[in-house]
Amino acid sequence: MIDKTFTIFKSALAFSHQIARNKIKAGDIAIDATCGRGFDTLLLAGLVGEFGKVYAFDIQEEAIESSRHRLAGEGLLERVEFIQDDHSQVDFYLAARPIMCMFNLGYLPGGDHSKTTRASSTITAFDKMADLLLPGGSITMVAYCGHKGGNEEVQALRLHLAGVSQRNLEVVELSFINQVNNPAHLFVATKLNGGRE
Repeated sequence: MIDKTFTIFKSALAFSHQIARNKIKAGDIAIDATCGRGFDTLLLAGLVGEFGKVYAFDIQEEAIESSRHRLAGEGLLERVEFIQDDHSQVDFYLAARPIMCMFNLGYLPGGDHSKTTRASSTITAFDKMADLLLPGGSITMVAYCGHKGGNEEVQALRLHLAGVSQRNLEVVELSFINQVNNPAHLFVATKLNGGRE
């Protein structure tokens, strides 16, 4: 008998979390490129373990403080370095190469909806993270069409990622074509050239 409540892909965000769970091992380095309210940061901090490290970026002080509070409440604050800067500056901060990078694009939930991620800086950040990424590592990008500028960001990301050399990265897109209310898109890029170094 088939369980009708079962679905492989519950949402773009849930699937990005599953990729992180499958990819990250204790002691790894991971990046949350848009820490927001800290939910992805919390997931990553739990996965990297006591000796791993998460670099969490956001340009808004409100997001950094909200995320810091969430991590402190779970006793995981020491595993995270919070960076209040644009994620396109990632190469100035990393001390080691990551196995996983997560983007959750758009605006800060409960915050100012006029402050959103921009395709230009997101693409710059993606390119830099792809260079830094360990072989076998992945970048997930959850992108939303439902806010002002969101559809333009999705289209710009799709165009850029379609032009990435398949010799370096394997890129896929997941979208829910029959869901209402502008469902999110998930882009996943995995670095080739073998497994972990």
